Amino acid sequence: MWQRFKRDRTGVICAVVVIFYFVVALLAPVLTKLSGTDPYTLYGQDPTYNDTPVLDEFGLPLGWFGGLSGSHWFGVEPQYGRDVFAMLVYGMRTSLFMAVGVTVLLMVTGIVIGLIGGYFGGRTDYWIGRVTDFFLSFPQQLFFIAFMPVVTAFFVDPREETPTYFRALAMLIVLWLLGWMGMARLVRSTVLSLREREFVEAAKVSGASPGRIVRKEILPNVVTPILVQFTYQLPSTILTIAFLSFAGVGFVEPTPDWGRLFAAGSQYAQQDPAFIFFPGVALVIFVLAFNLLGDSVRDAFDPKSGR
Repeated sequence: MWQRFKRDRTGVICAVVVIFYFVVALLAPVLTKLSGTDPYTLYGQDPTYNDTPVLDEFGLPLGWFGGLSGSHWFGVEPQYGRDVFAMLVYGMRTSLFMAVGVTVLLMVTGIVIGLIGGYFGGRTDYWIGRVTDFFLSFPQQLFFIAFMPVVTAFFVDPREETPTYFRALAMLIVLWLLGWMGMARLVRSTVLSLREREFVEAAKVSGASPGRIVRKEILPNVVTPILVQFTYQLPSTILTIAFLSFAGVGFVEPTPDWGRLFAAGSQYAQQDPAFIFFPGVALVIFVLAFNLLGDSVRDAFDPKSGR
């Protein structure tokens, strides 16, 4: 598989791009220190920076293309003057780390449920299938918007500010509850075909326990679809997290987040369309690279592929 993947130039380039994004997210504090900015300072309102104004009297960035300068590499935010570069790298950090945690959790849940339903079959598979159908019946986007405020209001007094860590936990729970079903169905369908194979029957005849058969015989043979599904699920989760923040039920001010950047960009679209340029390009490149990486991983695992 590795030899086939290395021959795929598109896959290698996309892998480098994806790794670059994660490195940038990890090194966000270092990068903002090098740029001399941070995502929270209001450079357009802080009196400390009156000697170098970044906004005009209308609250719009001074300079070319949203206020690009040696001090603000990607410009500044209208009205507040926050540094776009700092908000972007910290927003990438928030979104990527959150998406990785959610994706790993729902993948593990889907794998366990799919293995149990596919291997044991019968009534176990029937009831697991009905539970899966129940969760699939929820309209996800509407449920996200409706359920997020309920989760936060249940544990936090509406008169108090909801802590950022609790918003992250609430999003993780909602995305987990509504995201494991696709993985479970994929694993179940694969296990249904594997459990009738000769090597599984041989393991049963030799007296191996169901747990050992699942771990040693079946699970290694479902690694390929799991890896491929992971490469598709992660960018989808990032877009969902961005959607929640854009809709106002995810991360809010002043937490840097990709979705919140788009929400702010929609307000400044007419006055300063350059504000959304760098966050938008960054998100498009990441999602495209990860999707193409998923295609390359699938082709590398597929011996019948012509690539």
